Amino acid sequence: MPPTNEAAGSHRILRIDRVVIRFAGDSGDGMQLTGDRFTSETAQLGNDISTLPNFPAEIRAPAGTLPGVSSFQVHFADYDILTPGDAPDVLVAMNPAALKANLSDLPAGADIIVNTDEFTPRNLAKVGYAASPLDDGSLADFAVHPVALTSMTVDAVSELGISKKDAERAKNMFALGLLSWMYSRPFESTLRFLERKFAKRPDLVTANKAAFQAGWNFGETAEDFAVRYEVKPAKMRPGTYRNITGNQALALGLVAAAVRSKLPLFVGAYPITPASDILHELSKHKRFGITTMQAEDEIAAIGAALGASYGGALGVTTTSGPGVALKGETISLAVALELPLVIVDVQRAGPSTGMPTKTEQADLNIALYGRHGEAPLAVIAPKSPSDCFHAAIEAARIALTYRTPVILLSDNYVANGSEPWLLPDAGELPDLSVTFATTPNGDDGRFLPYLRDPYTLARPWAVPGTPGLEHRIGGLEKADKTGDICYDPDNHEFMVRTRAARIEAIDVPAVEVEDPDADNGDRQGGRVLVLGWGSTYGPIGAACRALRQRGLPIAQAHLRHLAPLPANLGAVLAGYDKIVVPEMNLGQLAHVIRARYLVDAVPFNQVSGLPFTAATLESLLEDVVKNG
Repeated sequence: MPPTNEAAGSHRILRIDRVVIRFAGDSGDGMQLTGDRFTSETAQLGNDISTLPNFPAEIRAPAGTLPGVSSFQVHFADYDILTPGDAPDVLVAMNPAALKANLSDLPAGADIIVNTDEFTPRNLAKVGYAASPLDDGSLADFAVHPVALTSMTVDAVSELGISKKDAERAKNMFALGLLSWMYSRPFESTLRFLERKFAKRPDLVTANKAAFQAGWNFGETAEDFAVRYEVKPAKMRPGTYRNITGNQALALGLVAAAVRSKLPLFVGAYPITPASDILHELSKHKRFGITTMQAEDEIAAIGAALGASYGGALGVTTTSGPGVALKGETISLAVALELPLVIVDVQRAGPSTGMPTKTEQADLNIALYGRHGEAPLAVIAPKSPSDCFHAAIEAARIALTYRTPVILLSDNYVANGSEPWLLPDAGELPDLSVTFATTPNGDDGRFLPYLRDPYTLARPWAVPGTPGLEHRIGGLEKADKTGDICYDPDNHEFMVRTRAARIEAIDVPAVEVEDPDADNGDRQGGRVLVLGWGSTYGPIGAACRALRQRGLPIAQAHLRHLAPLPANLGAVLAGYDKIVVPEMNLGQLAHVIRARYLVDAVPFNQVSGLPFTAATLESLLEDVVKNG
């Protein structure tokens, strides 16, 4: 019998406006699946959501050890939220390692649901516990709920004839059932999901449903859970929403760009964390004229994508920082050829292999400058998971209009995080139609492949095989207009400066400033402007919102376009006494701002592999506002 959404009469319903829950366990305990299903249930209720998956870097660390802990944090509320939350209100710890790895993040009074079956002497010793923290008083500051998750799951499915291993693996569904009951989540979509996921194993469908049911029933009957919680839907713009990750949104944005440009989309990629999901998602959409190729290496992937652009397609390659380094020579070739190309860099913590599953914003310098010679290109960055959709379309617009490579800087935090996405009206998306060269454009009847549009400075795009439009391509310097190989120093100077001017000619929107305390005159009213880019948008916004609620004036501006920078940015910066630039690197944007605008941009940097917390930024910015 499926669980019901009617609360038992003995349970009190407590309405709250927000909650942060973190599921944590071994990488094989299904914490990402559990968190994802809880998020999907929450999305159906109309709450605003922000999530933070946190994966171990090891493919399969030893069970029960700290390096193998995987967690999924979900923040949901009845109002607009900007981050996955700074600290969990509830921790579900599937073993001692999960408890120890996450305990320092918990505020006093937080709820801890502990799988007591895993707190064995052997598992405790693996993570350095001399005695069980459940018995030694070290958790006195928290509300601890001991639950025998594993054994109760095994008991719940004991009559279904499945193996002990399969029975134990269903304990994540028990935990999901319990949390779904506690927070009054719907469950129908999870039951349907289980039917799809285990369609080839009906016994596992039945077992996982039974485990979910047992968790729900345990919440109903256990004296330890006397209160159920309810979070009302958030007030959101009317429309159809879906929960979406950054990688999914970016992939769908590329599909939309292909449709709106009426071009085939070719994606050449080599699997790399955390970008691989983009390739996986795009491979599902072949009906839209999408071709995906998993290449043998990063260089082959971008070479194929650039070849596709030469052939008249929208060429895309996806990667992370190590792959950008390998692709550098071909990116420079694309600059010289002046062909559209979108390079998606889902940043991760470096250098070298670094921490592949952790987040960082440290690829800005390589995006701006990481090529030999003077090889400028466009760089943009999405600010949130759902914004990845629009950033992908914008990257395609720039690439196609200005015949240039574009680097799109996402990061692990944005790529794997999720939030509600308002589905756009397809008819309102920008028209990206391209006009190919079809006839010679020279006065003498010749085709001049480097004769430029007077406004965009873009050269014509000629599909190979078009009669009369034969022209030379390659990496050697081109003569102006004719495209012939040319070593003339004056021509080289002209071409270098023209390629730079083409990037500066890109039409990008003005940067907007969120400053409720602005004067009516030209000068902005706040003393302090916080300038960010990419995924710092949420923590910066939450920190600024908290300071304003306390009566402190502070302004926020966020950059999507990093090359070229918005034309009004200099005037905006001049209107403030202090510019603070929080980044998950050692100050890369701050250095650019200082050099370009000669302002005292104060960097605030973190390179821990984790996103900023709003509380950290709030404390820093409060000090800046009060003390200068």
